[in-house]
Amino acid sequence: MPRHIHHVVAFDDAPFERSHRGDVMVVGAVFSGDRLDGVLSGKLRRDGANATRVIVELVRRSRFFPQLHAVLLQGITFAGFNVVDLPALHAALGMPVLVVLRQPPDLDAVRRALLGHVRGGARKWRLIEAAGPIEAIGPLFVQRAGLSLAEASCLLTPLIRHSRIPEPLRVAHLIAGGVTRGESTGRA
Repeated sequence: MPRHIHHVVAFDDAPFERSHRGDVMVVGAVFSGDRLDGVLSGKLRRDGANATRVIVELVRRSRFFPQLHAVLLQGITFAGFNVVDLPALHAALGMPVLVVLRQPPDLDAVRRALLGHVRGGARKWRLIEAAGPIEAIGPLFVQRAGLSLAEASCLLTPLIRHSRIPEPLRVAHLIAGGVTRGESTGRA
């Protein structure tokens, strides 16, 4: 891992109605230091199994890929229960991946929901378990692949500017909401 991580891409999914079925937009905000350099977007299947593949394709096919040092994710699930395979994403991209959370999820409730109500829930639960422990860094919680907890803290600290959430994730969230709803709302 580079000593100083300057180029990151951060992904968040767009808001959607609870009754929505089908595809959900995912947005990647590409940052060089504190500057927004570009935006990536794609579609994920609601409660599907394509989050890892789509994120890999978006990153690898982008003109930004050669300069990127790390990937940030707003949680490990996108578009409902479309779970990212964290070790596979790290291996496919060859760079650190950091999942960032405001608060740790109720894993018992997630497990019950996946195993009782979601198609392919057992496989998705295994992906959540394979992502490793949820660890605290200051007021945030993370899961990580390809970097130590100390390196994760060094990555996050300069990216936290205007809220508790790292700026690239905050911007991805704002873009996803604005494109989908016509105006960004809520907090990242």
